[in-house]
Amino acid sequence: MLSAVTGEVFPEEITGKRELLLRRGIALWDVIAECDITGSSDSSIRNVVPNDLSVILTQADIRAIFTNGAAASSIYKRYQQPQTGFPSVPLPSTSPANAAWSLDRLIKAWSVIVR
Repeated sequence: MLSAVTGEVFPEEITGKRELLLRRGIALWDVIAECDITGSSDSSIRNVVPNDLSVILTQADIRAIFTNGAAASSIYKRYQQPQTGFPSVPLPSTSPANAAWSLDRLIKAWSVIVR
């Protein structure tokens, strides 16, 4: 998704992915450090231990926070936003389970991260 919205070639290796993110000033961080989950079903998420986002917020010039899907948005708002003071911009999930969104529609929605 990030390759598509930035117009860059998809890097196959982790090093190339890291370089793309750094070049574009994009930081990735999961809202959940630990949880109980059955398979990959967001609806089964229980016993959430949120990540401490203060680490990245104090180390980087974060200007916006985007969440990938409804579950991440909800968890961020519940656990992290009260501490960070940053509202998040919820984006549609890039999960294959989000069949209601075509790739073109996802790319258009996710393009807000590079504006």
